[in-house]
Amino acid sequence: MKRIGFIGLGTMGAPMAANLLKAGYEVTVYNRTASKCSPLVSQGAKQAASPKEAAASTDIVITMVSNDQSIEAVYDGSEGVLSGLKSGAIVIDCSTISPSLVKQTAAKVQERGGSFLDAPVTGSSPAAIDGTLVFMIGGHADILEKCRGLFEVMGKKILYMGPNGSGAVAKIAHNAIVGINNLALAEGFAIAAKSGLPVDSFLELVQLGSAGSKAAELKGRKIIEHDFSNQFSLALMLKDLKLASSLTDNSGIPAPMLNLAKSLFQAGQTEGYGDEDLSSVVKIYEAWIGQKIGDKQS
Repeated sequence: MKRIGFIGLGTMGAPMAANLLKAGYEVTVYNRTASKCSPLVSQGAKQAASPKEAAASTDIVITMVSNDQSIEAVYDGSEGVLSGLKSGAIVIDCSTISPSLVKQTAAKVQERGGSFLDAPVTGSSPAAIDGTLVFMIGGHADILEKCRGLFEVMGKKILYMGPNGSGAVAKIAHNAIVGINNLALAEGFAIAAKSGLPVDSFLELVQLGSAGSKAAELKGRKIIEHDFSNQFSLALMLKDLKLASSLTDNSGIPAPMLNLAKSLFQAGQTEGYGDEDLSSVVKIYEAWIGQKIGDKQS
C-alpha cells in the first residue's frame, strides 16, 4: 500500500508526513488551516479539500490532531473521514485521545469495513523531524504488521500494546510520568538556584546521577537558558494529564502525584504559558523563589 491520507499538519504531523513523502509514499494531506499544506505540496503531496476527500483516494488514513473534539470533527459528519472511507482501508490515529473515544472510533471504522489502529507517539518535534518517534499501538497485530513499513519510516521503535484502546492507555500513563518528571526537574532546579548553586554544574550532576531523566536531557538547558520555544506545549501536556486524571478517576486508581502535576500545569496555563514548551512550568517555581533559574548570584 503506497497511497496515504494524512490529516493534521501541526508540530508533529507535518514532519511525519514529510518523512513518508521522502520514503516514496504517495501522500494526500488535509489540514483545517489549509496554508499548512503548502510546504508538503511543494514536496510532492496532493492537497485534499476535506477529510472525506483525503480518505476517499487513499488506502491508509493517518490522523494526528490535538484532542477528542478535533477527532470527532475530523471523523464524523458529511465531510469526515468515515464518510469517505473505502472498505478494506486502514485508519491509524496517532493523536493522544481518551481510550473510550478510541474504541468508539474503531467500532465506526470497522462498521464501514475498515481496520483501526490507535498509535500515539512519544518524542517531541525533533524526533518527528528525524523519524525517531516511538509508537505504542493498539489494535489487531496482523494490521500492525501490514503497516510496519510506514511506521518504520516515521519512528525508531514500534511497541504493540494489545487491542484497540491499549495504545491510548499506554500514552496517557507515559505522559503522566513525563509531566511528573518535568515538575521534579523544575523543583530540583528551584532548590539549587535559590541556594546559590551553579545551575550548569547542578544539571551536570542530575544527568550523571540517579536523578537523570529524559526531562533533564531534553529540558535542562531550556530551563537554564529560559528558552521555551515549543517542542511539546504546556497546553498539550495539561490536556494529557487531564485525560490521565479522568482515566484514574474512572478506574479507581489513586494518583496523588498525577493530580498535583495537573494542578501545577493548570497554573501555568492560567498564567498564559499554554503555547510555550511544557518546560515553561518552571516559571511557576521561579515566581515562588523570586528569581529565574539561570540568573547568576551576586
